[in-house]
Amino acid sequence: MSATVERPVVGATVHGAPEGFDALLLARQRAESGRPILHACRDDARMMRMVEALGFFAPDVEVLRFPAWDCLPYDRVSPNPEILAERVATLARLLEPGDKPRILLTTVNALVQKVPPRAVFEGATLQLKKGGRVEPERLTAFLEANGYGRTGTVMEPGEYAVRGGIVDLYPAGEPGPVRLDLFGDEIEGLRRFDPESQRSAEALTELWVRPVGEVFLDPDSIAHFRTAYLDLFGMAATEDPLYVSVSAGRRHPGMEHWAGLFHESMETLPDYLPPGAQVSLDHQAEDVLDARLEMIQDHYEARRLPPREGEQPYRPAPPRKLYLDRAGWNRMLSKGTLAHFSPFTAEDGPDAGGRPGKLFSDVRTSGGNVFAAYKEHAEAMAAQGRRAVLAAWTRGSRERLANLLRENGVVAETTGNWPSAQRLPQGVVALAILGVERGFTAGGIALTGEQDLLGERIARPPRRRKRADQFIADATEIAEGDLVVHADHGIGRYDGLVTIEVNGAPHDCLRLVYDGNDRLFLPVENIEVLTRFGSETAGVALDKLGGASWQNRKAKAKQRIRDMAAELIRTAAERQVQEGRAAVPPEGAWDEFCARFPFAETEDQQRAIGDVVEDLASGRPMDRLICGDVGFGKTEVALRAAFLVAMTGAQVAVVVPTTLLARQHFRTFARRFEGLPVKVAQLSRLATTKEAAQARAGLKDGTVNIVIGTHALLAKGVEFDDLGLVIVDEEQHFGVAHKERLKALKTDVHMLTLTATPIPRTLQLALSGVREMSVIATPPVDRLAVRTFIAPFDSVVIREAIQRERFRGGQIFCVCPRLEDLPKMAERLREIVPEARLIEAHGRLSATELERVMTEFGDGKYDILLATNIVESGLDMPAVNTLVIHRADMFGLAQLYQLRGRVGRGKHRGYAYLTWPPAHRLSAASQKRLEVMQTLDNLGAGFTLASHDLDIRGAGNLLGQEQSGQIREVGIELYQQMLEDAVQDVRNRAKGKRRRDGEEDTDWTPNINLGLPVLIPDAYVRDLPVRLGLYRRIGTLASEAEMEAMAAELVDRFGPLPPEVENLLQVVSIKRLCREAGVEKLDAGPKGVVLAFRRNRFANPGGLVNWVASQKGAVKLRPDHKLALVREMDLPARVKAARSILGALVRVLEEVKPG
Repeated sequence: MSATVERPVVGATVHGAPEGFDALLLARQRAESGRPILHACRDDARMMRMVEALGFFAPDVEVLRFPAWDCLPYDRVSPNPEILAERVATLARLLEPGDKPRILLTTVNALVQKVPPRAVFEGATLQLKKGGRVEPERLTAFLEANGYGRTGTVMEPGEYAVRGGIVDLYPAGEPGPVRLDLFGDEIEGLRRFDPESQRSAEALTELWVRPVGEVFLDPDSIAHFRTAYLDLFGMAATEDPLYVSVSAGRRHPGMEHWAGLFHESMETLPDYLPPGAQVSLDHQAEDVLDARLEMIQDHYEARRLPPREGEQPYRPAPPRKLYLDRAGWNRMLSKGTLAHFSPFTAEDGPDAGGRPGKLFSDVRTSGGNVFAAYKEHAEAMAAQGRRAVLAAWTRGSRERLANLLRENGVVAETTGNWPSAQRLPQGVVALAILGVERGFTAGGIALTGEQDLLGERIARPPRRRKRADQFIADATEIAEGDLVVHADHGIGRYDGLVTIEVNGAPHDCLRLVYDGNDRLFLPVENIEVLTRFGSETAGVALDKLGGASWQNRKAKAKQRIRDMAAELIRTAAERQVQEGRAAVPPEGAWDEFCARFPFAETEDQQRAIGDVVEDLASGRPMDRLICGDVGFGKTEVALRAAFLVAMTGAQVAVVVPTTLLARQHFRTFARRFEGLPVKVAQLSRLATTKEAAQARAGLKDGTVNIVIGTHALLAKGVEFDDLGLVIVDEEQHFGVAHKERLKALKTDVHMLTLTATPIPRTLQLALSGVREMSVIATPPVDRLAVRTFIAPFDSVVIREAIQRERFRGGQIFCVCPRLEDLPKMAERLREIVPEARLIEAHGRLSATELERVMTEFGDGKYDILLATNIVESGLDMPAVNTLVIHRADMFGLAQLYQLRGRVGRGKHRGYAYLTWPPAHRLSAASQKRLEVMQTLDNLGAGFTLASHDLDIRGAGNLLGQEQSGQIREVGIELYQQMLEDAVQDVRNRAKGKRRRDGEEDTDWTPNINLGLPVLIPDAYVRDLPVRLGLYRRIGTLASEAEMEAMAAELVDRFGPLPPEVENLLQVVSIKRLCREAGVEKLDAGPKGVVLAFRRNRFANPGGLVNWVASQKGAVKLRPDHKLALVREMDLPARVKAARSILGALVRVLEEVKPG
């Protein structure tokens, strides 16, 4: 090995450097030279793997990332704000002295693009210190000029919000948002806060606020832009929307593509490094560069063509303004020392000594024991003096591998990095978490990837998860004009938040409009009696105030819901006493079967699998519903259940609604059970007559263990030898007769039902313990976020999107809302992409024709499927990774989400283009819907989103269609409340619990008048949706502890509580006591306090009389059954008196509580 070197040689191609090993070489080079290194990776995925590898091999090195923009050259949309924030934070960090050695990772696409000059960032950082000073106007001017956008609630990098003396902002390069507490100009506090809960966390002493974009709108930059734009395009360009926006100091979508016009001159990334820095390039980096330069030129030429009919003009800046050409690239690289890495060996030239690691595919395909083979390999490596390292993709897979290695006699220990692995005893295998595609051997290391051992793996590190509730709440919160349901008065229309005078004090109320234009003003503290009706409002009539119709409908719905709850509980109880076959995970074989899963399980998936394992081992028949979004991993839960039952010798039937889905599942099951003593068969129209006959015979004599089929499986002629488990996929697609046949099967076999229809959280809670249900609401860790673009239809962008997908071997869905849109769209697509093969699908095709179209498209005979939204649910087509939606404004939120769920399901990133005709103006609601879709593109939150939009459909699927009628009568939210009450009530009766008098009637709210101003002032919380959301939350507070927590949160987020908000919290607290005491109305004024009981009844009349007597005349029980305390009182005294009386009444009631 004397001829080899273990570090890159200056200006040369370094051979023998397979991926993974190159990270170790970079770390060594950095340690020996003491200079920073810039390494350009082929693409983003490779850069992420390199970050991970450097974290393992060089834990003491500071690794900075500089990603490329995630949009096309000359696009109409801006890059993702998170990417811009990371790029800017890296540029600013490079200008600061480093306290650790540094390696800068970037991609070829990022390196070929010029960056703003260093001088821009040297002066564009604002330092904020606790106890320091900053003028609020100067702070907001700085934020606006440096790319920050003002919003009501800060959730994403680059956002800020101002609420009086509190400023929230999410600076570039910070791990989370920060809250400033200002007193005039003084900074009293600096705290990080959680974007989910909006509550403050750790305190900071200082904060550096950096620009969040690469284009700044300060006066100098705007002047540069105006001059350069007119020099390039002449006076005619002064009408361009881009020119008008920038001239006015407003940001414009996609303005970054003219970044070169905002500065005198641009620089390159190496300009930010000190002299003598070293540059290295990935294998094949030069090929990527050639393709990128060609793409830049192609897009520039395409943008120079006259716009098509109805499209906005686009004046592209010449490529030299933003990009390097080949000569510029060579000049840039000639400034420092350079190394190219290559995994191949060469006859001459330096060789770093790395070689591809051992593959175990031969052992796998021959059915041998890969772990026994790995043990031999590790021992051979140890004998050669090399440390064997096994790299797992995730913590979960590392634990599983550790168990399997132990079972096969391999001594292994977990390790966090290479230095600690080197310190392990000789012969011990180091188990690390490291995402390498392939292993390698070099010098003292023999690294094997999990993929080398177990076959292809598709996992990526889990993304940072953020809750989407906030975004969705904004889109689905009650808005003016929405239908709402008042518990006492029925269906009305919400007509806005108004402030009215009540006994001389201002009071915020929600104005509701009823039939005949009658109005009702609902005090904000009683907001909990109001619920959303739901999104399906067609043909719904408003109720009449004071009419009997609503109370009758509500009573009927209540009775039907109670009957259904009783039926559900009875069925659940019967299931508990039946006996079923127990299936316990077989040792060894179970871990090995699980290890074949080519992804890392999500937490929800693990929980669902655990639930199923527990059910099957319990000895009772399982009847579980797995509810999870498309592509969230329900099939894996089904596979593991099938494995457990099949290994006991019983048979498994998988019933699916379509032949295409049957074919898809058959392939999945056959692949996973390969090499196991389990025979998988298919029974559907896609099976030949001979195959179908063989499958039927195999089911009858027991030679077929697992069968996958359509409802043909439920036919009378199909007999099973020993059926143990029925798995039903998408039950809602089956007809009544098929469902009855399934019910007949249910007696003693295990049932597992999979559904992609989201079930709202409230409904899950209402049914907990009644319908066994597991919810998978987190997206798979391997899922790359679908990049969502929202813009008017643009031929250049759509052509590029389609061509990019075709060139990477993928396919495209193009979706129109109406059948009549298809011919025009087909013509448009054939015009802009004549080389693409296109086929159409819609609901008017016959079943056989539709199946032919889908099969041919699925087999790759066409590039584009142009369809109506029939592609919204069903098939898993990993090759389809680009979606174009025409007239996206005509789709609902859940539809858009479901459609987008069709793409990005395999290894590749999905792209979704939500478009509308350029001449069409979007309504405010449509604009909001589309913005929510874009916001959610990296949150994996669509499940929550779809639940909001679900309303009637999903509950009908879960509880039976007869319940849909009840939901239509009373609205979805009130229905869920009634169901929860009914389930609880039936359970209590079963336990023999007595009810207190009047407890039956729970949906009422006390009417309270203390003569206090009760509202959240506009000056305290300016954003109306945020204010309404706070009213809803405050209205549902259930304890003093919750009240205190809410008050603390308000102080934290908005500053000290104004008296009106203190009053609101007081009123809500008193209202809670009123409910407990059965007090329907409370009036407190300067002359005293009067309380009226619900229905003029009190549950402990004897106790009440005794208590009144004990008050020695201070409190009187009047002939009209009202309690009165007559005394002259100021405001604080009457609030205190009301609390005191209510507290006493609650204690009197406690005396008669049932045991």
